Amino acid sequence: MPTLSARPAVTETSKRVSQSFPRDARLLKHADFQAVYKQGRKHFSGNMTAFYRENDRPAGPRVGLTVGKVLGGAVVRNRIRRRMRALVRQHLAELVRPLDLILHPRKSVLTLKFAQLDAEIKQVFAAVQRGQGR
Repeated sequence: MPTLSARPAVTETSKRVSQSFPRDARLLKHADFQAVYKQGRKHFSGNMTAFYRENDRPAGPRVGLTVGKVLGGAVVRNRIRRRMRALVRQHLAELVRPLDLILHPRKSVLTLKFAQLDAEIKQVFAAVQRGQGR
């Protein structure tokens, strides 16, 4: 007689595809952030500023998020970070050029609907991909 367990059996077809934000696609080091700020270009959008520069890594683009304390307490900042990270994860493949990109949201991101934030990140990625900015 087969044993019944509380958990259903996991098969190959039922495993979810990982939607993680891979470590090699993230800006992690302070020195990397500073290099983008000092040597990079800026693109201003309605609800965020993008800082970017070309990198010489063959692994592709890296993205970092900066959410300052001016935007609110830890809970609010983490909510902004989670929403933006989810959208960056979805649209990361749209960045073909090897770039280091930092997204710096404005306070208006708090009240933005997810679909509007999605459209804005798409627009920022397209502009950065074209090399627009100051």
